[in-house]
Amino acid sequence: MGRTYIVEETVGQYLSNINLQGKAFICGLLIGQCSSQKDYVILATRTPPKEEQKENLKHPKPNLDSLDEEWAAEHASQVSRMLPGGLLILGVFIITTLELPNDFQNTLRRLMFAVEKSVSRKRLWNFTEEEVSERVTLHICSSTKKIVCRTYDIRDPKSSARPADWKYQSGLSASWLSLECTVHINIHIPLSTTSVSYTLEKNTKNGLTRWAKQIENGVYLINGQVKNEDCDLLEGQKKSSRGNTQASSHSFDVRVLTKLLLNPDHRSTATVQICSGSVNLKGAVKCRAYVHSNKPKVKDAVQAVKRDILNTVADRCEILFEDMLLNGIPEKKDSEKEFYILPHRIFVPIPGSAVMLCDYKFGDESAKEIRDHFIEMVDHMIQIENLEIAEEINTACVKSSMNIEASFDSTDDEQPIKTIVLKIQQNIGVIAAFAVAVLAAGISFHYFSD
Repeated sequence: MGRTYIVEETVGQYLSNINLQGKAFICGLLIGQCSSQKDYVILATRTPPKEEQKENLKHPKPNLDSLDEEWAAEHASQVSRMLPGGLLILGVFIITTLELPNDFQNTLRRLMFAVEKSVSRKRLWNFTEEEVSERVTLHICSSTKKIVCRTYDIRDPKSSARPADWKYQSGLSASWLSLECTVHINIHIPLSTTSVSYTLEKNTKNGLTRWAKQIENGVYLINGQVKNEDCDLLEGQKKSSRGNTQASSHSFDVRVLTKLLLNPDHRSTATVQICSGSVNLKGAVKCRAYVHSNKPKVKDAVQAVKRDILNTVADRCEILFEDMLLNGIPEKKDSEKEFYILPHRIFVPIPGSAVMLCDYKFGDESAKEIRDHFIEMVDHMIQIENLEIAEEINTACVKSSMNIEASFDSTDDEQPIKTIVLKIQQNIGVIAAFAVAVLAAGISFHYFSD
């Protein structure tokens, strides 16, 4: 028996209202949450057309060759940044005017795997063995209204299609539970001289990966208490007169206690590393996660919070690097440190839902620009007055010990790799590290000589 997808009724209305306007097809993303027994779809958004696609002539029949997997995957990568903890891209949909042959499923299958690869490429976390690994493909024929819903196992590139049930339900996410958390970070990332071939972006990701382990191993207090991970999240909550748990407006406060975990069975060794500079990330991060209200477990809630913490920090760094790549960095000759403000997080509600999406803005961006970006990415109208800006001051300090060029990856082979040049005075820390290394080598030489 295949999986069951419980779908918000407004998603069905959205899909049925999409007008092909003479296009061969329209594809997009399905967004929601997995659980052990069933999956929940609370949002659908079509992939925006490329500029050149807007000028294309109308096709009399669906032309599958024009399906741009790379463009759809890039859209998925952008949308994944806008999802708080607990939400995932569950799969893809496509709407056509005619029913299509069975081999069309191979095209949908490739699209689904391309989307999954794109959104997982820069994650700081991995799925557990117990988690659901199936993703859905949905084909809707606009003329016959026929729906074909199938799933594939993303852990198996050769997996075959399995049938799945697609069921609509009203007010699906109106009673979901939210978890809110503020994390104060101060992450120091050394830039090793032995990894000069690494870009600044890759060095930063390596440092964040080490920090991610502390977040994964942290202790999470929900409303001030440490709860057994297999317990019901709503255990002990008040009951309504009908015997149901009152969770329609329930929000949980989460605190994170991180600690350095050392394995007593292994001897710790200190290493001396000569660095060309460092990156320091510092500030308060507003995190938010959502879980369905159908007997959620504590472990599911904690996992959603963990992943939101990791996602929002990684996404901010990635957005900052993209901005530096596009706009360049002004030279600072008289300063040893360069400070950059990480983008602030913004939340906006999904109409008719307790769930909110998020986005990021720099200080000079207007609310109208953020609204337009929301509309372009998720294809839903929002109001400027509904934007909720999390008041955060976060900085990234890039400190270099010498004149270096930190290059960025370029995805366009026709364009040269752009660089930022950090022209900073020498850092005495490098000299000290070198002196310690020489002293350690001298002691070792003397010891073995004796």
